[in-house]
Amino acid sequence: MTTVPPEPSVPPETQPHAAELREMRWWDIDPVLALEKELFPDDAWSRGMFWSELAHARGPGSTRRYLVAYEGDRLVGYGGLAVAGTDSDGGAAVAADVQTIAVARDHWGTGLGARLLTELLRHATAFEATEVMLEVRVDNERAQKLYERFGFEPIGFRRGYYQPGNVDALVMRLSDPSAVPAHSVNGTPDSAPDPAADGSSGGPTDGRAPGPLNGVQGTEIHG
Repeated sequence: MTTVPPEPSVPPETQPHAAELREMRWWDIDPVLALEKELFPDDAWSRGMFWSELAHARGPGSTRRYLVAYEGDRLVGYGGLAVAGTDSDGGAAVAADVQTIAVARDHWGTGLGARLLTELLRHATAFEATEVMLEVRVDNERAQKLYERFGFEPIGFRRGYYQPGNVDALVMRLSDPSAVPAHSVNGTPDSAPDPAADGSSGGPTDGRAPGPLNGVQGTEIHG
């Protein structure tokens, strides 16, 4: 297989532990899998799941956007977004779903989770999404505050969604990703929770789906 040069990167913000964000490509799958298994040992996505997601991330009919964050040669985070409803659907409204956000443990609290979410919302706007959904544990107030800072509002629950533990999920929605308040994207360090410490299997977004969406838009996320 011919190696393709990486896509132009997004300039990193001037903040502690600033990492370079760029589009995730197939050659990033191995380091992403390593971090995935480290952070989410109970329900890590498989290599095939990531390949499937990336297969829908390019071209005129793409419905996915995946990002990676690097410090030098080291992967320190990643995130993904899925959309449903396009112009080809007869003008149906476009809805986006945060699939995953994950940050290396030594980068928690540096703002990297917020940067990844900011970029995902920027891509949701480029997709002309009218809303963005995600889920978070009801007992994870730190993550909820991060999402509230971005304008997400609670709209319901999924009972016993997080297993093991039978913890409910709070479903949150951002009604207009193009109108994210300026203070939420200024590089202020986020308060991403420690998945090992709080008993969850998620990083900043704290939602873990059995796998990525396969053509069916919902509110489940992975991350």
